[in-house]
Amino acid sequence: MADGLKLNNIRDNGGARRGPKILGRGIGSGLGKTSGRGGKGQTARSGCSLNGFEGGQTPLHRRLPKRGFVNIHRRKLYELDFFKINRIVKNGLLVKDAVIDKDFLIRIGYMSAHVSGISLIANGQASSPVKVAVTRSSAKAKEMLVSAGGTLIVE
Repeated sequence: MADGLKLNNIRDNGGARRGPKILGRGIGSGLGKTSGRGGKGQTARSGCSLNGFEGGQTPLHRRLPKRGFVNIHRRKLYELDFFKINRIVKNGLLVKDAVIDKDFLIRIGYMSAHVSGISLIANGQASSPVKVAVTRSSAKAKEMLVSAGGTLIVE
């Protein structure tokens, strides 16, 4: 280790750290009286930001067209497919004659509690007869589940 470089000799480069701006301390400081905020009015007050203000010109957020639509009644559904059902059965998480429903999926950590329902989709192959309680189901998924000997409950 070099003689000049020790923990007690480490310093910032000159000008790396700036001191705080001292406001309202007399005419000689250059930031006295109004503290660099000019005269009275809206911008001299605390809490004023004028975000998006473009000097009287119509601001950009009002010049651009509105796009899209947000459905406030949209329900977030968990997509349950046969790959997930087969994994649940294979891992031994499903007790005999138990129902795969929202509470069960939350308990085993497959879905979060804030999701409003379950949608059964026809992805994968139905390999075992299981009882499934869902909010909605596609026609093909229902057909696949019933053909495998399972039961579908639509809540």
